[in-house]
Amino acid sequence: MKPGVEIAPLTPDRWDDVTALFGEGGDARACSCMYWRLRSTNWSFTNAAETREGLRRLVEERPDPAPGLLACEDGRVVGWVSVGPRDDYERLANSRVRPKLDDAPVWSIVCFVVSKRVRGQGMTGRLLEAAIDYARRHGAPGIEAYPVDPRDGRVPAALGYTGLLSTFEDAGFTVVHEIDSPQSTVRRVIVRREIGG
Repeated sequence: MKPGVEIAPLTPDRWDDVTALFGEGGDARACSCMYWRLRSTNWSFTNAAETREGLRRLVEERPDPAPGLLACEDGRVVGWVSVGPRDDYERLANSRVRPKLDDAPVWSIVCFVVSKRVRGQGMTGRLLEAAIDYARRHGAPGIEAYPVDPRDGRVPAALGYTGLLSTFEDAGFTVVHEIDSPQSTVRRVIVRREIGG
């Protein structure tokens, strides 16, 4: 890991740090990483203040496992990954597009937020490795994610928040399901890696 980078669970005392990162702009400002935690019908009626409050309540009421991990560099938050048991994400639990593939109690990685000042420096890969380790320490037998595959092109940040397929493949994940969605403008897949000991 890059010297000076610390990755740790989001705890109530780090609330201001995560809001500062999400406040840098982009989808995280409005979503507060609650998109996957709400059914689509509930999401339609929320606003940025409500999603921020929803994440704050989650952090305060259920600190372990934390809803995600924060990366700090030289005292400043520069990254976030949302990781937790798949069943904690209501949108996944009810999804036909990203179906539950089996009864294994896998964990899911659904979102990355990386500060503009450290993009292109491998932060997503470091957050991914930390998320794998966190899930393993909490007894997860496997972990899955829902990245995009840019093939040979670039993916706009608004579409790449779930991570790029190549990052997951580099970390030992394999494609286990092709996502078939008429709304998708890029190739999306479900990847999985066994991590149980």
